[in-house]
Amino acid sequence: MLTIKHLNFNYPKSRSVLKSINMNFEAGNIYGLFGKNGEGKSTLLKIMTGLLFPKNGSCLLDGYEMGKREVQSLQHIFLVPEDFELPSISIQSFEKVQSCFYPQFSQKQFYELVKEFQLSPTDNISKLSFGQKKKVLIAFGIATNTKLLLMDEPTNGLDIPSKSQFRKVMASVVDENKCVVISTHQVRDLHSLINHVMILDNAQVAFDQPLHKVSDGLWFGKPSSNDPTELIYSESSFGGKAIVPRLDKNETEVDLELLFNGVLSAPDTINAIMNQTQHDERV
Repeated sequence: MLTIKHLNFNYPKSRSVLKSINMNFEAGNIYGLFGKNGEGKSTLLKIMTGLLFPKNGSCLLDGYEMGKREVQSLQHIFLVPEDFELPSISIQSFEKVQSCFYPQFSQKQFYELVKEFQLSPTDNISKLSFGQKKKVLIAFGIATNTKLLLMDEPTNGLDIPSKSQFRKVMASVVDENKCVVISTHQVRDLHSLINHVMILDNAQVAFDQPLHKVSDGLWFGKPSSNDPTELIYSESSFGGKAIVPRLDKNETEVDLELLFNGVLSAPDTINAIMNQTQHDERV
């Protein structure tokens, strides 16, 4: 679907924001794009939509170069940005003005989501809270039914019940024809939603693995004191959580926050284990 090869980007008179980036996004998946603030997540999403242009390398959606901003590609991609301004019009008017740009837009789905988010089609967008405005954009983005849906920090501004509601809605909309990429530094908010983890660090891809492969190679939890398994990463909080090679241990649920911190702390060790796990499966 969307392929990024040998991509480099930097702003004028600044260090490299993205360096030698190679990524592949396939339909039927929800990708979690993680990284500390300033690691280039938002920049990458803007390059994927053709809003920014790489210094070199390519970003192709079904063969179309996104930097050319052709209709054939733009109609199949939608970005819910972190920062945005919306016009002082009703939700209903917003839908009528914007929906014509997306051939697969579902009016029925949009207004069902508006109702789900406890909003009214007649609400004036400018009078809504930031969190409510974000819900309008999320509902609209989902209803476009584009092949690629990008979301930059979508849970910022949402209260705890709304975050739970967001996860429920997102889990119900992905199918084999759609790819969703959610960029965030709030790793906990995507628990149980994503099925593929990508982590940016030091302007490069530090980790890129499907979640089921992570479960195959790594074990998350509190190891016993007599466990001889080599410790990869640990945290003293909450009783001493740790990451160790899974080996013959029972499968555990992936702790996304622990994985994120572990990759930042010991990327070479974790990636070596993942590569060995994949090699063992092929043998």
